[in-house]
Amino acid sequence: MFAPPRQLTTEIFARVPDALRKPGQLSAERIAAGKGSHETHSQIEGPVFDAQGRLWIVDIAFGRIFRIDAAGDMEVVAEYEGEPNGLTFDAQGDLLIADHQRGLLLRDAGTGRIRTLHSRFRTEGFKGLNDLFRDPSGNLWFTDQGQSGLQDWSGRVYRMSPDGHLTCELDNVPSPNGIAMNPAGTSLYVAATRGNAVWRAMVLPDGALTRVGLFLQLSGGTGPDGLAVDAQGNLFVAHMGLGSVWKFSPSGEPLLRIVSCTGASTSNIALSPDERQLYITESETGTVLVAQLDKG
Repeated sequence: MFAPPRQLTTEIFARVPDALRKPGQLSAERIAAGKGSHETHSQIEGPVFDAQGRLWIVDIAFGRIFRIDAAGDMEVVAEYEGEPNGLTFDAQGDLLIADHQRGLLLRDAGTGRIRTLHSRFRTEGFKGLNDLFRDPSGNLWFTDQGQSGLQDWSGRVYRMSPDGHLTCELDNVPSPNGIAMNPAGTSLYVAATRGNAVWRAMVLPDGALTRVGLFLQLSGGTGPDGLAVDAQGNLFVAHMGLGSVWKFSPSGEPLLRIVSCTGASTSNIALSPDERQLYITESETGTVLVAQLDKG
């Protein structure tokens, strides 16, 4: 359908230090759920930059949040009983956490204390939160993936208004994962991992979704994971299991393939504040990769 896009390579920016790796320590419950093995040493995801330009990531397997400085040095800033998956910051600089086990959490920037914002919707518990982002209007969008897939089209997308009110906007996504919005705030993208696809929905002025459609149908690997959109409206898609990140134009034309220099588990992505680099979490090797977007 399209010519092969041009290709970029990556290099290692940071690595989970040996002293912070925990092989052989993953819980039996997580292994039974198919979320790792005895060899799992970490499971990094959820990259996001803070106002100081530092990169934050999660370790889902062991309930940790890491902060990485410009030199690539990594430190643990939180460790708790949970499964943090996605991260973003609110307007006050507090860290919002999509936690697969505990729900929607907030880490206070001043005290470091983690508290629960929402553990369920109305009287029903979440399936297992995955990723999140804040739109320009202050709404928080997040995906509720759980074990949904082509056998169970019940994954959900929620919107939390600035006053904390929750609305379920979609309830029929096979494994909703990464989530992002175009700069105009008119299109919402959702990675449907088990369908190996990216959905696009029109966002109405009141925040409701309509005209939900299939924007991209991918193949191979495990499926799309993290998403990011640049200032021009181009969509970056982390293709888990294929060791690649794709860049698509706003109309869906493939523009770029960014290839991992290490493993194939390209789980999530974050554009640098100036959008000249793309940072990629590669969970198989516990490394954060970087691609220089301004070099072609």
